[in-house]
Amino acid sequence: MSDYKVWKLISLLCVALLMLGCESKEERIQQSITATLEDASKSINTLGDALDKKQVHNANLLTEYGKVLSQQNPQLTQIAQLIAQDATKNGPLYQNLLTRHQELKSPPPEMSSSDIIEQAVLLKEAASLSLFNDALTDPINVLADMSNGTLARVGAVSLAAEKAANNGQEVVGNQLVGNENYGQWQTNSNGTNFWMWYGMYRMLGDLVGDVEYGRWSRHRKYSYYNDYGRKRYTSYKGYKRQNTIEQRTRQSYQRQGKQFTSPYAKKKSAATGLSRASHTPSSISRSSYSKAKSSSGSIRNSSNRTSRGVSRGK
Repeated sequence: MSDYKVWKLISLLCVALLMLGCESKEERIQQSITATLEDASKSINTLGDALDKKQVHNANLLTEYGKVLSQQNPQLTQIAQLIAQDATKNGPLYQNLLTRHQELKSPPPEMSSSDIIEQAVLLKEAASLSLFNDALTDPINVLADMSNGTLARVGAVSLAAEKAANNGQEVVGNQLVGNENYGQWQTNSNGTNFWMWYGMYRMLGDLVGDVEYGRWSRHRKYSYYNDYGRKRYTSYKGYKRQNTIEQRTRQSYQRQGKQFTSPYAKKKSAATGLSRASHTPSSISRSSYSKAKSSSGSIRNSSNRTSRGVSRGK
């Protein structure tokens, strides 16, 4: 056999081995996607069972707060019952976990494999009993504030202390502003962003009033969602949308020569009694996958076809 043929065979063998290596890498990525989605699904189902069995402390407390407020002020019964739904699987907090998991099975083209895995890990963490228990402090505290002091806040300074710190300014319902589970920021014809409640929560607008993004960002009060839970309890698209609005508002203020304060620049100091999990960064930042991602760059699918193919197989 001539040297030319030998080198040709060696070259073909190298190319074949390289292709096999690439396929193995893609297979490993798809296996990671499948595994993390399955883990997230198990956690969400476990949480649902715990809610059904009344095993989540703050869910039980939220239910009781709803009953007490309804008895104390029958005019608030409808909104009290609506907010208390977060103590069940029918509430937006739990339902959005299910929706986000379903969307990850057929991700949009712009999502890379690393994005899908990260979102699945965040979902798994959000569905943990300790973190979901902490996330329920926001709806609990909304009902507490509506009770005029009859019901105590949980995981935050008292309503009286917060009002005193804000020169007596009304703060009822502010915990849910900015939380995509209950509404979203919308831009009017002048380019100004205002908070719009989802249909069923529109009655909260009567309590909170109009909320303009720039003013809210400067004077935002403490809430679990905005200070601790935003990354875990926001969808992929919702998180990007929030960051886009923040950036556009910053640029608008700069053009006007005004100072802009990011609503997420600094955690408010009103949180007390939260679980250790809420104070711990997401495990995605400490995982071996994250380290590989940071060292080699974002791992993407081949035109994202493979991730959708795996999703269809689940």
